[in-house]
Amino acid sequence: QVQLVEYGGGLVQPGGSLRLSCATSGTIASINAMGWYRQAPGKQRELVAVITSGYSTNYADSVKGRFTISKDNAKNTAYLQMNRLKPEDTAVYYCNADVSTITGSTWHRREYWGPGTQVTVSS
Repeated sequence: QVQLVEYGGGLVQPGGSLRLSCATSGTIASINAMGWYRQAPGKQRELVAVITSGYSTNYADSVKGRFTISKDNAKNTAYLQMNRLKPEDTAVYYCNADVSTITGSTWHRREYWGPGTQVTVSS
């Protein structure tokens, strides 16, 4: 069973910074991609940033130049460095991982989600 847990959320003033971490656990054969999504009250969940196994990255236009996604393959952990935070960045941030596992000789591939961590940007 693969599990994801996010760390690092909290309350920060506008212009401040936070660093989110997403730790994975379980028997993982490979992680194909990891991403961060967010959902603000009354809004749909949206992609914030994604990083592939080949270190390609993609960002939502609203966070380009302010947020940076990275990963540590040895720890199967992804990070989201958030700088110059704005009140509109306030949301629950979710980690997502596209993971391959092996049962016997059979490969399985599916996405997993963490429970989310609250980020609030307010003075």
